[in-house]
Amino acid sequence: MSSDLLDAITALEEQKGISRDVLIEAIEAALVTAYKRNFNQAQNVRVDLNLDKGSMRVFSRKDVVEEVEDDRLQISLEDAKAINPAYELEDIVEQEVTPRNFGRIAAQTAKQVVTQRVREAERGIIYEQYVDREDDIVTGVVERLDARNIYVGLGKVEAALPQNEQIQGETYNPHDRIKVYITKVERTTRGPQVIVSRTHPGLLRRLFEMEVPEIYEGIVEIKSIAREAGDRSKISVFAHNEEIDPVGSCVGAKGARVQSIVNELNGEKIDIVEWSEDPVVFVANALSPSKVLDVQVNEEENSTTVVVPDYQLSLAIGKRGQNARLAAKLTGWKIDIKSETDARELGIYPSTTSTFIPVKDEESDYEDVAVDLYQDDEE
Repeated sequence: MSSDLLDAITALEEQKGISRDVLIEAIEAALVTAYKRNFNQAQNVRVDLNLDKGSMRVFSRKDVVEEVEDDRLQISLEDAKAINPAYELEDIVEQEVTPRNFGRIAAQTAKQVVTQRVREAERGIIYEQYVDREDDIVTGVVERLDARNIYVGLGKVEAALPQNEQIQGETYNPHDRIKVYITKVERTTRGPQVIVSRTHPGLLRRLFEMEVPEIYEGIVEIKSIAREAGDRSKISVFAHNEEIDPVGSCVGAKGARVQSIVNELNGEKIDIVEWSEDPVVFVANALSPSKVLDVQVNEEENSTTVVVPDYQLSLAIGKRGQNARLAAKLTGWKIDIKSETDARELGIYPSTTSTFIPVKDEESDYEDVAVDLYQDDEE
């Protein structure tokens, strides 16, 4: 074996991160193929590489049998004992059959096979590296675009951002740095394929984990997310410690934390509401920024009827029903919104069986951060 091959093994191990054992296995398999092909041999052989001595040897392997049917694969017990008296039936006899000019022929023939095995090993390493990152957020660089996908470089692999996973209205240019959410990693004949998304609710969850230490540390928990990517989202949060304001933690001082996420999502509006196990309170919170007078719950139909002040009806419903739609997704309850006047005419408000939701006159520090974002919801 030439020193060049040894140097190549060492370089591949250091540069590509492929273990020496994988490389040796690939080379040995290639040399077996080379021996059979170039020396017209059909026998069972094994190639032994000695990296310390820089040598390679070929050994034939024959099963010890009573009666030989194929002398290329079998040897009689009598002949085996002539080699070594310790041999018994079903043992394997190995004898060196290394051709004189095997080194040169083997190097030429094995090159392509070794290259392929190395490529497969590299792909395996990349797959294992990224399969553990499914449902995680990564930062990539836009490399190229075609009619269907945008390809984002993630280092050793190029991820595909399909059209249906792109935020409508966003533009992507080569060399742009963007954050994406890994939705799927799978093996293919061309290597690992990574699919990423900009629209997945998980992207919003990971962004909040990055920006809000209380969420990352588990002090504040994201309970649910409803998202219409590029336009508006709602998330519900809950603090296990009553002394902590979960909404305020997510918004941050003067809205700094949530604004950072809004900027990353190119202006996507984000409502942060407090989760409650009481559907009355949760549904009322979910319709933020609208004020709610009353929530009536029908558990059998998993539905609620919500009463809001007349001047808040448009805000509660939102443009094209978006606020109500997102609130329903966030809570898992059907929501029917009534104005106070209509509810009184129908005789459903006030109701002795319903729960009164007081309208807050005061606004907390974080409520005025997004007050200008929703003025168009009343159109």
